[in-house]
Amino acid sequence: MPAQPVHPSAPEACKNPAVSSDALLAPIEGAHHRELGGVEIDILPLGNARLKRAVYPPGHRWSTRLRELVGTDLCMHAHVGFLARGHIAGEYADGCRFDYVAPAAVVIEPEHDAWVIGDEPAVLIQFDYEGETAARLGLPERHGH
Repeated sequence: MPAQPVHPSAPEACKNPAVSSDALLAPIEGAHHRELGGVEIDILPLGNARLKRAVYPPGHRWSTRLRELVGTDLCMHAHVGFLARGHIAGEYADGCRFDYVAPAAVVIEPEHDAWVIGDEPAVLIQFDYEGETAARLGLPERHGH
């Protein structure tokens, strides 16, 4: 019998044994995968929204890895979802800070810097409406009091 082709989302298709043995990091069937500034991102359309899994490596900081790629001083996207693994912290333009340790529900308003704390990646699963996330989820366009 001839060998069957390996489906790209099957764990055996991945050369990284840590990813292939960890369901939280394994390839997601049907997802669009991309890498941006060291962040591994998988995006799936869900109705009018998107589901995103972002895996931020240990030591990642938005301002050092993504500022030049994105072209803004701070991240201007809202993040709403679930931190499934890791520890993230950050600061808004006005000096307010946030800190999340998995497992945790996460709401981060636009206009922030953020970083991974510790030796493990942070895995954030979030709902996203591209540039309309804040408005569609009832968040301010910029952090404020």
